[in-house]
Amino acid sequence: MDSMIKVSHLSKTFESKSGIVEALSDVSFDVKKGEIFGIIGLSGAGKSTLVRCLNLLEKPSEGYVEIDGEDMMKLDEKSLRLKRRKIGMIFQAFNLLMQVNVLDNVCFPMEIAGVKKSEARKKALEYLKVVGLEEKAKAYPSQLSGGQKQRVAIARVLASDPEILLCDEATSALDPETTKSILNLIKEINRKYDITVVLITHEMAVIQEICNRCVVLENGKLVEENTVEELFRHPRTNAARRLIFNANNQVKSMKGGKLVRIAFEESNTTEPVIANLILEFKAPVNILESNITYINGQSRGQMMVQLPDDEDLSKKMIEYLKKSTSIVAQEVNDYELS
Repeated sequence: MDSMIKVSHLSKTFESKSGIVEALSDVSFDVKKGEIFGIIGLSGAGKSTLVRCLNLLEKPSEGYVEIDGEDMMKLDEKSLRLKRRKIGMIFQAFNLLMQVNVLDNVCFPMEIAGVKKSEARKKALEYLKVVGLEEKAKAYPSQLSGGQKQRVAIARVLASDPEILLCDEATSALDPETTKSILNLIKEINRKYDITVVLITHEMAVIQEICNRCVVLENGKLVEENTVEELFRHPRTNAARRLIFNANNQVKSMKGGKLVRIAFEESNTTEPVIANLILEFKAPVNILESNITYINGQSRGQMMVQLPDDEDLSKKMIEYLKKSTSIVAQEVNDYELS
């Protein structure tokens, strides 16, 4: 599969009153044509700066961005404007024009681009139908729910026939049920129109819902890149672990003993892992948390357990767990979640 987006050694610095701020440092990754790719990190990780560098709303200090084989840094102003028309963006704040109705909101960017009004209206109605809001064409944004406003924003982007859709925290202002419906819509648009989607978020549950692969940002650096499935099973960095634990665990503080996270290959595994562990070592195991999460529609189970304080015993128990073929066991240090 060809790369639609290629980011190479990208860095971005800003000057402030307190000195130079390094928002991004030596970030490299690629996004395949037609995939749904996630960029995740906590607040201040550099996600929004990175997404603005993808379409050169922010010019990188170092490195380059290629879109469909073209180096964005080498395009003149006219060529860059034309290229940006193929890169749609949706945001947390929707960015609708409050003084005009839904139909005119979708028409607006097409008319700015020189599309005839009659053609723009026809196309706008077509995409309002795609997002399920054809009957709201004459309504004003103030009369819509948050989810409906985001659907209008998506219709407006689709009307420009984008090849890439950048979603910057697009579901952060929405409740869980509405978030799921918007993510399902994005997934359907990706499938139907073969639009490459880059989804920027701080929520692991959003990444798990629809992304194929993702990168984890921390303090402006790319610290991990993997499939979403593998990231869930075996996060390699502390940044990734924090995101996974925040998304799926109710326990916010764990201290003492040996803490082990168990990720099941299948959530409905028939192997009694904990019972066998207790029987094998004749020692107690404290189950701190267990749940089922969903990754691309497939259920996956996980459990957080606390082993005895005895160092030798807990080491043998961890080795025993790691030999199982139906789970992935990973030791976790003491931690507190914000």
